[in-house]
Amino acid sequence: MPLTIINSFASWVLKQRIHQIELFLKYPNEVQEELLMNLIQSSKNTVLGKQYDYASIHSYATFADRIPISTYEELQPLIERTRKCEQNVFWETPIKWFAKSSGTTNAKSKFIPVSNEALEGCHYKGTKDLLCLYLNNNEDSELFLGKSLRLGGSSQIYEDNNTFFGDLSAILIENMPIWAEYSSTPSNKISLMSEWETKIAAIINETKNENVTSFAGVPSWMLVLMNKMLEETGKGNLFEIWPNLEVYFHGGVNFEPYREQYQKILPKKEFKYYEIYNASEGFFAIQDLNNSSDLLLMLDYGIFYEFIPMDTFGTPDQKVIRLADVELFKNYALVITTNSGLWRYLIGDTVRFTSLNPYRIRVTGRTKHHINVFGEELMVENTDQAIAKACKLTQTEVVDYTVAPIFMEGKEKGAHEWMIEFKNPPADVSQFQKALDESIQSLNSDYEAKRYNNMTLNPLVINVARKNLFYDWLKDRDKLGGQHKIPRLSNQRDYLEQLKSMQFQSV
Repeated sequence: MPLTIINSFASWVLKQRIHQIELFLKYPNEVQEELLMNLIQSSKNTVLGKQYDYASIHSYATFADRIPISTYEELQPLIERTRKCEQNVFWETPIKWFAKSSGTTNAKSKFIPVSNEALEGCHYKGTKDLLCLYLNNNEDSELFLGKSLRLGGSSQIYEDNNTFFGDLSAILIENMPIWAEYSSTPSNKISLMSEWETKIAAIINETKNENVTSFAGVPSWMLVLMNKMLEETGKGNLFEIWPNLEVYFHGGVNFEPYREQYQKILPKKEFKYYEIYNASEGFFAIQDLNNSSDLLLMLDYGIFYEFIPMDTFGTPDQKVIRLADVELFKNYALVITTNSGLWRYLIGDTVRFTSLNPYRIRVTGRTKHHINVFGEELMVENTDQAIAKACKLTQTEVVDYTVAPIFMEGKEKGAHEWMIEFKNPPADVSQFQKALDESIQSLNSDYEAKRYNNMTLNPLVINVARKNLFYDWLKDRDKLGGQHKIPRLSNQRDYLEQLKSMQFQSV
């Protein structure tokens, strides 16, 4: 079958979904309420369902009053029972897949249950909807005349007690439908390679002669691959390798600190960038408009959403609200109930709403990755935007960064200490420091108030990281690859001190 016919047919099939999306756009709160009741009733005979008498829950109010908010540590004993082959614990159908992700305070790794319903009705549905929305906005797309270059995690699938675990990307590749495998590159064998540096070389070798029309992955790691691709081929930009490139689907970290670097290696104004918000726990939101940073919250993926306003988060006054009660431009901690049996699960991300009709969000950071030692309420969204702004003002590029507080001692005021790895260091670090500090103040009024006349906070401090410091730090912890990220902000100094101890080590 000619590729043009395949492209047209695939586009037609995907765009049939638009009518279903329009339904939850028109009745968002009703769709969410019905979804919640279906999740509850389908799980009434599970261990958890019997413990909380799901059979008698017929309203959101009863659900919210009876079921507690849970962290991973609190759910871990139930998850471990399922990992040892006990089923019907928190979800009605057998669960054999577990997405392994970064550890928590009390656990080296998290094992997030992934049901068959979540695979099909959430993760794969989200991928198809991403393509659907993109094609709906770009009628002349020739996406399916070529392949999508995917860059996922670096783990294979491992078996344990007849259950299986690995990076979410590995699980998705292992269960991938034939149509998706046909339209992707590199091969599954290379995609599932565990050793990151060997894998990068193999990806370059396999994909440099393919007709790649799109690529997908985390911006920081994808940039590493793309720069190595240019170095290997001797080309000046990516269009010289893949002339039919038209879109980059990205997620995982804020894109703003990397935007200018991508625009240099993708120097066409018509090239598109589409953002997604997904995690091991589910696929949550998709950019639904060209040239937009707002993400449409997807409401029919088997996920019920709740939100905790960050101004009460973790306090005795903490309150939990449903989607119908959210307000614009407030930061919320995200709570999810899913079709994999995560009940009122505190995922650890923070979001804010930029639109209520339809519900559109931006991811602002992590509940644990922010700084509020001095009442400044600094979020990752603030620092990412400030870094991008300072880079533009000083014609500099940043590879990665992390920030920690300098605690007050005696009469000494506090401050924020940064470790920044520059691709091309600024001619004058003090000028960059000033631009960064002023940019944060322009984006965060609480920080601005604390910085006024150095009242509470002294000017921020910058350490210029040696080349590859962050890469080496991740490598030292066996965290190279697609799903691992540098913790941007912390209320403690652990990450910063570890990096400082490696600063002058030769690796």
